[in-house]
Amino acid sequence: MPTVAIVDDDEAVREALGDLLMVSGLACECFEGAAEFLAALRVRQFDCLVTDIRMPGMSGIDLIERLRDERAELPVIVLSSVLDEATRSHALAIGAQAWLTKPVTDEHLLGALAQAIASSGSSSKR
Repeated sequence: MPTVAIVDDDEAVREALGDLLMVSGLACECFEGAAEFLAALRVRQFDCLVTDIRMPGMSGIDLIERLRDERAELPVIVLSSVLDEATRSHALAIGAQAWLTKPVTDEHLLGALAQAIASSGSSSKR
């Protein structure tokens, strides 16, 4: 079963996304911030990351750049309320696979997750 990491400082968002993924047959682990996720990534494997952009401490952009610098091949989906086109373009340019705007429909998010997991080859490895 693919495992999705959710990084968002909003507890309500983490809970809603976690519930959606669980009923959709995906395992997930939620993190309040990027640093917490990066610590877990040292010892765990994830098949996809869903991250917000605006978070205290390390932003979603900083997190994507860090993963890129570390050559982590983890597909990243940005789920944010940020509507800034420059930020969106930058996120996609540095490796985000998709940019979704909150609120997102369940179908749209699950479709993006399926594409991201399939493109990484994770679903065929399990």
